[in-house]
Amino acid sequence: MHLTIQQLRLFEAVTRLGSYTRAAEELHLTQPAVSIQIKRLESQAGVPLLEQVGKKIFSTTAGDVVYQACVDILARIEELNRTVDDLKGVVKGPLQVSVVTTAKYFMPHLLGMFLQQYPEVEPKLKFTNRARVIERLMNNDDDFVVMGQIPQDDNLTTYPFLNNILGIVAPAGHPLANKKNITLKQLTKERFLKREIGSGTRFVFDQLLEEKGLKIDPYMELGSSEALKQAVMAGLGIAVLSLHSVQLERQAEKLIVLDVQGFPLKRRWYAVHLKGRKLSLVAQTFLDFILNESHRVLDIKDE
Repeated sequence: MHLTIQQLRLFEAVTRLGSYTRAAEELHLTQPAVSIQIKRLESQAGVPLLEQVGKKIFSTTAGDVVYQACVDILARIEELNRTVDDLKGVVKGPLQVSVVTTAKYFMPHLLGMFLQQYPEVEPKLKFTNRARVIERLMNNDDDFVVMGQIPQDDNLTTYPFLNNILGIVAPAGHPLANKKNITLKQLTKERFLKREIGSGTRFVFDQLLEEKGLKIDPYMELGSSEALKQAVMAGLGIAVLSLHSVQLERQAEKLIVLDVQGFPLKRRWYAVHLKGRKLSLVAQTFLDFILNESHRVLDIKDE
């Protein structure tokens, strides 16, 4: 088979996405151009590689073999390109980082400042909950991940770089606004809004309640810190939030931080990757940047 790199890329995209149209969009080509190249590839193989079931495209048994070869070859080509760039000392090329959703309030700012210095870097920043970030970490899908609560695993290399300060936040004018030294037991009578199970913030708070022998059933469960923040401002209840995420709302006096015993909780943000993973020059440079420049770039004064 006389394969071209373009054919490999096209076949990998069509198989992964299950659609000629979506593959064409991803690779900025027309659908007919993609179809023609796939037919040429099948002609060279001498067997069908793809089949259509309903509206979706699936690989045949032979297609599965070709798909795995495409993944392996394209990964080796990408690795070769990175190695050559590293040898040149050029900070350019792909950067893949997964981040827990709460960190969206500062990670884009760090990445933006980094890209001003290294405009040839091609970043992919994925925001998701802690459970999914851990899954990606263990699958070695990213250069590194950013999270607050690290799993207990000796096979991880971790780098602390910022304080993650958690407070119990209420809407302005809440009856407990001016109370001092509130106990967690007192708060069990309040309507509590929580993140979904799998969230790092939820994990930390539930762990604290368990240690105190307390239980708070959520009045509502919400899928992001932003949704949680909006619900608190709407007067639906109180919530544990990273204070990094509510700076503007506190300044605008739309949210207040309650004076609760044991709070604020000080945790850390960490960059994490599997032990033994060799970071590319791009990934290592970005890691060094967030370790050394986070406080300056974000102008954060830990509370």
